[in-house]
Amino acid sequence: MESNRLYYARRAQQEQRAAQRAITPQARAWHHQLAEDFAKRAQDFAGITAEAV
Repeated sequence: MESNRLYYARRAQQEQRAAQRAITPQARAWHHQLAEDFAKRAQDFAGITAEAV
């Protein structure tokens, strides 16, 4: 099973690619926002993992 950090990092990449493919500005902005949110969550989990070690 993949870790939460890896899941969120993967989803951030997927949303970034979706933003690049988006046709409308609204869709592009939405996918960029999702990518940022997932990237932040991945960073948060990376910090939690580092603190636990």
